[in-house]
Amino acid sequence: MTDYGVDTDRHALVAMWSSGLGNTAHTAADLPDKVTTDQALLLTHVLNGLSRAAWRTYTHPASPLEEAELDLEPEGWERVDERAALADVVDAIRSPNLPEDGMLLESYSPVIESAHRVGRELHGIADAGLTEQLVTEVEAELAAIEAAERGDLTGRARQAVRLTRADASPLQVAAADSLLQKDPLGSTALFSEVDATAASVAAAHWLQVAAEIAAEMAETAPTEVVIEADDLEPLAVDTPTLVLERLAGGETPRQVVTNLVGDAMAVADGRIPDVEGLMVLLVQAGEDLSADDEDFEATVPDRITPLDPARPAHDLLEDLLDGIRGCWLLYRAYEDDAAPPNTPAPQRADRDKAFFDRVRKEAVARQDRLL
Repeated sequence: MTDYGVDTDRHALVAMWSSGLGNTAHTAADLPDKVTTDQALLLTHVLNGLSRAAWRTYTHPASPLEEAELDLEPEGWERVDERAALADVVDAIRSPNLPEDGMLLESYSPVIESAHRVGRELHGIADAGLTEQLVTEVEAELAAIEAAERGDLTGRARQAVRLTRADASPLQVAAADSLLQKDPLGSTALFSEVDATAASVAAAHWLQVAAEIAAEMAETAPTEVVIEADDLEPLAVDTPTLVLERLAGGETPRQVVTNLVGDAMAVADGRIPDVEGLMVLLVQAGEDLSADDEDFEATVPDRITPLDPARPAHDLLEDLLDGIRGCWLLYRAYEDDAAPPNTPAPQRADRDKAFFDRVRKEAVARQDRLL
């Protein structure tokens, strides 16, 4: 989301957003002399609220069934209605609900009510020029959201790379796949140019390919590769292994990633994503008690999501890339054992290149997994 602030030296409102590498800022509006600092701060507060509500329609998109109005669950209706509400934001800013006889009509829609709050602050200031400047600013923000939904993360829409989305754009998955072709271990561009959920879908695909190739060299199961590689170098083990197990069970990279990310987003919202699964874990923990002095709490998993709820997609992407690195390390270790003693460094580099070239080839050959 865009973060608004007051430049007290220039008496202006400033808009700032992350580009993945750093922050971009511009002047959102020059403030009239009559606007006090407190009024300006209130404007930034309500503008931040509007940006947050509007970008939530991007991070929590409606499913195809919900968009077709075939899913009548309340949460599904809410997502559909909130996305549609973006079209009414500017009208709400220009003509906000105002108090009448001590009463104020408030909208149930967070998007629309946020827009009315911006409009009410502007109504109190009563400056047509400022209102037009901020309408233009809000329109640019909404256009950035629409661009991000299309998978175009250029310009202002680039701020989406810092957000976690519950779904993955096919265009962004393809972009991430291309970046992994250039560097299978991941690059800065994977975090600064591509949506993290989509990048995780592509990375899960590449992890599966790398694990299968490393497993063949190490004569082990693909699901054991990262566990074994952790003996060579400290790695993120649990999440990559979980992903590999679910992929081996027949799920697609998209299914695994969106499920893990969606569960973590639910936790961030204060909800339990899988109550039935949690009950099973608790029952199993009770059955596993084998000694009188064993603490029940010690047998219960300390997390209900393997991802960081504050940044689930980025956390997942980091772990998946760590898993790919583990595949490379294990492959190299077993290949070194089979190589003649004192093998010159250039030959080792050639063998590393051969591993990554094979991973690239297999990733392309099995790209149907990304569909």
